[in-house]
Order: sequence, then structure tokens, then C-alpha cells
Amino acid sequence: MARPQAPFGAGALPWLLGVALLAPLVWLELARDLRAAPRRALRIVFGAPAASALVVAAALAAGPATAAPAASLPPGARLLADQAYGPSARQQIDVYLPAEGTRPVGGSPILVMVHGGAWMFGDKTSRGVVGAKLEHWVAHGWIFVSVNNRLVPEADPLAQAEDVARALALVQSRAGVWGGDPRQLVLMGHSAGAHLVALLGASPAWATRLGVAPWAGTVVLDSAAIDLVTLMGKPHPRFYDRVFGTDPAGWPAASPTEQLRADATPMLLVCSTLRADDSCGQSERFAARLAAVGGRGRVLREALAHNRIDVDLGEPGTYTDDVDAFIASILPVRH
Repeated sequence: MARPQAPFGAGALPWLLGVALLAPLVWLELARDLRAAPRRALRIVFGAPAASALVVAAALAAGPATAAPAASLPPGARLLADQAYGPSARQQIDVYLPAEGTRPVGGSPILVMVHGGAWMFGDKTSRGVVGAKLEHWVAHGWIFVSVNNRLVPEADPLAQAEDVARALALVQSRAGVWGGDPRQLVLMGHSAGAHLVALLGASPAWATRLGVAPWAGTVVLDSAAIDLVTLMGKPHPRFYDRVFGTDPAGWPAASPTEQLRADATPMLLVCSTLRADDSCGQSERFAARLAAVGGRGRVLREALAHNRIDVDLGEPGTYTDDVDAFIASILPVRH
């Protein structure tokens, strides 16, 4: 894919303003994950000359520079940190194992989670990615896996999706050792991670070529890149050009809508009704196309901000209940 360089000559100010004003979702993610990798993320989005000033501004907006507390493990749970599935430092997973007394007969179901961050930043240890999900699923006998993958500019979204597939293959291969049931595996992602899991779920053959066995289903948490070709053909935040390139010939390969096949996994597409960038519209159209090819898709519309779609999942309430109901409906029946 062609990758344009950030324009810091003539026209730089409009470009910066366009990103800042038209990409509020990225800005929210930047503020949330600023303490993990501030200058790297901002250099990628805005370019090196503006990074230092934007770090200061975003840090002030984010509040006092104190580290967020780590997500607490449920009683008796264990963490297997930094399990490698590839040679890069970013190709690692964290595996959270439930207490022995909570495991169901036949082995624990497994939830594999991919973080967001505009394909350019984010981390598997973020409390928003892990916190309430641990407290909900691991406490009830699930294995929870949080995935890191390589990021732009090291890896484009297609390479990132391959990373997720390789992580999935590792989880399936080690599930028995961890006390899990690989047949009872659900793939989930938020934001950029939602796009990656939707891409794999839309065409599982891609993951199969990398050693992945069929999984039960996919939960897509608020992606605005489900129909990437349409998104890129309209006015859009410029960071998408940095991530997906400006050559239209490369967009269909990275679009879950264009890659949708009849063997797609069952999918739940959660979308924020508060967004103005057609997340729910894309999800509805994708679900309709999925049904048309004989697949199973459901859209769950939530009146939550984009980041809350991730952070609040696992908290008691109808949102978590609805996601639980979908997951229960797709898990294979044990005999």
C-alpha cells in the first residue's frame, strides 16, 4: 500500500486541524493511552515536529500524570504474561487463567481480546481493555487472553490481522495445557481491534491458512471501518490515509465487507449510537450482507461513547447481558 508522509510544509496547519477535529475518537484513545507510549503515537498520527507540543497538550487534557492502576485479578486467578507468538516484542499475549474451582466440566471457554488504538498504538495491558472483562469472565471460569500485535508503521492492517490469527493459533494449540476448550473460543476486538477481528471473522479461510481452527464466533466492538471502501471514498479523518494508504486498489483487501464469505463466523456487531461516522450504519449493512450469504449476524446498538463500549463491557447491566446472551447462543453444546 502507498503510505503518504505527514505534510509539514505548506498546508500543514489545515492537515493538523483536520486530524484534530475530524478524528475525536483517535484523540480520546491518545489521551487514554498517552501514559503508555505518548510520543510514538503522536509522531505517527501528527508527525515528529508537532509531537512534543501535542504530548503536553494531551497530557494536560488527560489529567494528572499518574499511572492507571493495573486490573485486579479475581481471587485465585493467575496471569501468564508476555507469551510470544512471533519474534517481535509486540507479538505477545497475556493469558489470564481462572481459579480452579470456577472451571466448568470439559474445560474453560476462552475469550480472546484485541485492543484498539487506530492501528498505531494501544496495549494489551490497558485497564480499559482488561479490567471489567476480567472481573466478569475470568471470575466465572473463562480464560481471558489479551493480544498485542505489531502496529503501523511496522505492520499495516493486513499484517496486523495476520498477527491476530497467529495469536489465535497459539491460544488454540495451548488451550488444553491451560485447562481450556479450544472449541469454545470467542474472538473479540474494539475499535481498530474490532476491524481486525471482523476481517478474520468475515473470511476465516485467511486464518485457517495460518493454522487456526474454526472458532465459535466474533464480537466486533464499535468499528467504523467495516465498510472500508465506502469510508475511504468519503471525507474522512486523514489518519486513515496513513494507515490504509491512498491507493483505492488496496482498500478492498482490508475491508471486512468486501472480504465477507459464506463461511463467515457468527458475529455480534456492537456500535455506538453517539458516533457521527456511521458505525451503526456500517454494522447494519454488514449484518444484512452476512444474512444474505447464509451467515449469522446481529447488531447491538448502544447509547455509549466509543471508549465506553470497551471499558463498560463486563460491568453489570443490560449491555453485558446482551453480549453474554449472544456468546451463549454460539458456543457449541457439550456432550
